[in-house]
Amino acid sequence: MGKTFVERNSDMEGTVMYEEKAIDRIPVGALGLVPLESCNQLAQKVDGYLVNWRHKKQSEHKSTLPFVGYEKSSYIVKSKISRFGSGEAKGEFEESIRGMDLFLMVDICNYSLTYSLSGMTNRMSPDDHYQDLKRIIAAAAGKARRINVIMPFLYESRQHKRTRRESLDCAIALQELVSMGVDNIITFDAHDPRVQNAIPLKTLETVQPIYQYTKTLLQNYPDLEVDAQHMMVISPDEGGMRRAIYFANMLGLDVGMFYKRRDYSVIVDGTNPIIAHEYLGSNVEGKDVVVIDDMISSGGSMLEVAKELKERKAKRVFVCATFGLFTNGLKKFDEYYEKGLIDAIFTTNLIYQTPELLQKPYYINVDMSKYIALIIDSINHDVSLSELLTPISRVNNELEEHRKKR
Repeated sequence: MGKTFVERNSDMEGTVMYEEKAIDRIPVGALGLVPLESCNQLAQKVDGYLVNWRHKKQSEHKSTLPFVGYEKSSYIVKSKISRFGSGEAKGEFEESIRGMDLFLMVDICNYSLTYSLSGMTNRMSPDDHYQDLKRIIAAAAGKARRINVIMPFLYESRQHKRTRRESLDCAIALQELVSMGVDNIITFDAHDPRVQNAIPLKTLETVQPIYQYTKTLLQNYPDLEVDAQHMMVISPDEGGMRRAIYFANMLGLDVGMFYKRRDYSVIVDGTNPIIAHEYLGSNVEGKDVVVIDDMISSGGSMLEVAKELKERKAKRVFVCATFGLFTNGLKKFDEYYEKGLIDAIFTTNLIYQTPELLQKPYYINVDMSKYIALIIDSINHDVSLSELLTPISRVNNELEEHRKKR
């Protein structure tokens, strides 16, 4: 039924090599990307990859009825949120979506957007973005052939379990999306992937950007010696051990962990304050270490861990997190970088990045747009995501190429 081309390697200037992957199924429907305003920039890059790949595909079936609308100059479907003076809003499409396979993209962390409420300017919160997503879903209901949601930062993912008399917001949100007709939900590095249990009869894929971390790290630090004698992976807390072990196993490295001693007698800003970070693991002296987590929120824990590692004579400290929230700003990170306590911070472009962050000398962006495009292309053809979700061969290829260059 034709072929799709999966990008295997590319340098920073765009020299691209492809590996062919046979597609034996026709698309579920005409592909439509529906980025909410919060995700426009990322969606534009994803759209560019899809347009390029589908233009290059050679197939005798391109002109047949099931492939109508398969090759286009853009797959972005125009939609908008119209807001009333009271702050209430509605979602609407500006073109037909009848029979389309829609992929809605939303960044609930994009606080740069604002709206007017009774003459006052309000910044959009995650709750506002989630409500806008539901409005667009409601506008598509009964018209689109299938509705898929790409929500890189899973809404309310940090409220995934109940420890007191409190709400289970993430589970409720997932059930709500499914009840509105969403078939597939794609998220990245969910705070706790077990939240999938909230919707056992539908698809919630939580994707790990391990390959993208590896590739970007090796491109920016070609002198890295990726072996257990010279490098380690560190989890900043016990909750992130599964992620750290997975990354360490991929690279053939040892793993260490810090655990947080907390004061459970008091609650500050909704959580028990951390008294100290204690280390469990082998000696880090003289080694490059990668501290990996799902997110940098205020960054306090990450910075404390970096300081502890440097005191233990680690050679270089690289911080990798899927989401860089930096809720308390970047001043503390600047101080730690100037003191030599951190060497680089890697986060993805899955959520909003401030211009200030992008200009920092220690910050390295991990671009995920190509990966999202591959996921969308595969789901649209209704083919397996296994190779994309378990990138063992691609990581091994990167490591092999890296070692050849040393």
